[in-house]
Amino acid sequence: MLQLQLQPQTEERIKRILAQYPDPEVLAQNIIAYQIAELKKASLNIRLDLWQFEQKDQQSTEAFYHQFTAGKLDDTEDFIVWAGIYEMLQDNERQLETII
Repeated sequence: MLQLQLQPQTEERIKRILAQYPDPEVLAQNIIAYQIAELKKASLNIRLDLWQFEQKDQQSTEAFYHQFTAGKLDDTEDFIVWAGIYEMLQDNERQLETII
């Protein structure tokens, strides 16, 4: 049994949603599927952003990140953004692994 500690207003809204679904399992599976789809969509958009950096600097994100975290590159704004975007991708992939 899943138990959540929710604010009364949130709990009431959840109850109203559950009342619309004869099988709560279907609702739960839909929520999970939605979360997976959103993470995959976000990962795709992040990969497109990373691809732009890779084209600009003519190196893979993994190679760049290794050099950046080793302190071999300057802390320019572009490099900080590039590293941050890559870390977002890694976080998304970790979240997907825990859900799937």
